[in-house]
Amino acid sequence: MRLKNEFSKLKRKIILQITLILLLTIIVGYFIYFALIDGVLQAPFANMFINFCEKVLQLDFYTAQNIYSSIFQLNKPLWLAIGFILLLLVIFYLALSRFTRYFNKISEGVDRLTEESEAEIQLPAELDFMEKKLNTVKSKLEKRAMDAKEAEQRKNDLVVYLAHDIKTPLTSVIGYLSLLDEASDMPMEQKEKYLKITLEKATRLEHLINEFFDITRFNLQSILLEKETINLNYMLMQMADEFYPLLAPNGKQAIVEVEEDLKIDADANKLARVFNNILKNAIAYSYENSIIEISGTRKNEQAIITFTNKGKIIPPQKLDMIFEKFYRLDTSRATQTGGAGLGLAIAKEIVHAHGGSISAESIDEKTVFTVTIPIHS
Repeated sequence: MRLKNEFSKLKRKIILQITLILLLTIIVGYFIYFALIDGVLQAPFANMFINFCEKVLQLDFYTAQNIYSSIFQLNKPLWLAIGFILLLLVIFYLALSRFTRYFNKISEGVDRLTEESEAEIQLPAELDFMEKKLNTVKSKLEKRAMDAKEAEQRKNDLVVYLAHDIKTPLTSVIGYLSLLDEASDMPMEQKEKYLKITLEKATRLEHLINEFFDITRFNLQSILLEKETINLNYMLMQMADEFYPLLAPNGKQAIVEVEEDLKIDADANKLARVFNNILKNAIAYSYENSIIEISGTRKNEQAIITFTNKGKIIPPQKLDMIFEKFYRLDTSRATQTGGAGLGLAIAKEIVHAHGGSISAESIDEKTVFTVTIPIHS
């Protein structure tokens, strides 16, 4: 709509310019015409015409004078009409050339959108609005191309990560099972140890595969929500208790402070998964013997849930990508610090399906994840 208005302004400006030029040309042409026919230029023009007839056409003076009179003196309205027609043709040509020039410049600008050049598109001053528009589109296309390239690189990295993450536990599972199969007389204590390790590795393998199945399901179909009334205080308290086995070994604690009777309409299972993924992330990247604060408040018919942990600052460039698929903060690929980089991406999909938002900030060794969910659907 704004672009249409700008083109309308440009059209009015060009029409006004053409009108002024036309009026000025008509006035000047009018005075020149009467100067040649009836004014101060009549005598020089007549003498020049008669001299031409005498010298070039070999006519006598009186014959040349009669021709001048019959052509110019007796046909003043005709010459005036011809003059105006010529003026209109000139004005039409100028207007058409001006419009054609603008469209050619715009066409050149559109062609440059596909060029891999960092130089900005430049158009005439009259097309400043179009120049800004094309440069904005160019920036967006470049950003999308860069994002697509980065996403493709992350997917390629994921293949390597996944091959490593799956191969390691799978190799361990096969190795320990082979030992158990071959050494039938193995002591029971050693068997139990190998079985425990095998189960841990198999569980890890299952977790990775489940993450991929989940993100694939969310991509291929819309998330169906089975909403019910949820008491957030109860849900978050229960979740903190369930994570005690992961918190205790490193001296970590999860403290929950939620407003009383803070209830929302949401899918309990899917929302629990969101909070689980965020808390797992907080546990993995927080300092030992630190406290993870979980809070819930009500603001403008929105429930705001925050998870705050103390740990290394997440760089801004990584913070912008933390909710993207296949992105992992742990570039070392240590299997104990996270999955395939899908947990927060899945959390984002679920929160958006509820009409909410999710964000993260990291300042002064504190990382805060904020989830906002409408209280009523």
